[in-house]
Amino acid sequence: MLTTGFVTGSPNWLDLGTPDIETAKTFYGRLFGWTFASAGPEAGGYGMFQLGGKTAAGGMMVPPEQGPAAWNIYFQSPDADATAEAVRQGGGTVAAEPMDVFDLGRMAVFADPGGVPFSIWQPGKNKGLDLVDSVGSLCWLELYAKDQDASLAFYQGVFGWGTSTMPFPDGSASYVMPYPAGTDPDAMFAGIVPLVTDPTEVDGAYWLPYFQVENCDATVGQADQSGGTVRMAPVDMEGVGRFAKLSDPFGAKFAVMQPEQSASSA
Repeated sequence: MLTTGFVTGSPNWLDLGTPDIETAKTFYGRLFGWTFASAGPEAGGYGMFQLGGKTAAGGMMVPPEQGPAAWNIYFQSPDADATAEAVRQGGGTVAAEPMDVFDLGRMAVFADPGGVPFSIWQPGKNKGLDLVDSVGSLCWLELYAKDQDASLAFYQGVFGWGTSTMPFPDGSASYVMPYPAGTDPDAMFAGIVPLVTDPTEVDGAYWLPYFQVENCDATVGQADQSGGTVRMAPVDMEGVGRFAKLSDPFGAKFAVMQPEQSASSA
């Protein structure tokens, strides 16, 4: 599962691009207890969503003409320029060339061959998120892919991921779970899902972040009351927990997960 012992190819950051950061602060504050700390005037409005003084995500205002509201996923790279070249060689596109972010690290923005945006973070002084796999923080990812095999081959070519596989109950396809190269399969951090197997996903391929919560149903109710949208009502998955898919008031998609142990005791 996710840890803050980030290695090459592991998710080490995520941030929200939104047309209204003030509304986002309120919405996610109600859901996860986050506060927002500005990175300073030189950061162009960028800031950190924090829980107990620890960073769980980043966020900034993005005008609608620059793109829809969305959560953006970053994977660790030891060399942003080399990763950009690997993306090109693999058939992806470079949307923003590698750039330094002060002395904090180096980043770049890409799209995979299916058009799905993702980013990389080459750590400098900022090593990545302070919180993962705990209440109020990132605990899982899913990639909804137009072509599961092609997407997996691309990311393996860029990051060297290993994978484990779990067939769907109906045998129609498999849930493919990547983990960083050189680590144990227990370090898996995501699932790659063929779009055709999930009728709730009708808007195309994308990366979906999951945040851990204490009570899935209560969080879904709060999201609904706070102007969010319930894209998929809470459901139970044996051996995993209870989860739901949501979007915030501006359409940024995310999911929430109540692990099985806490789900069974709720």
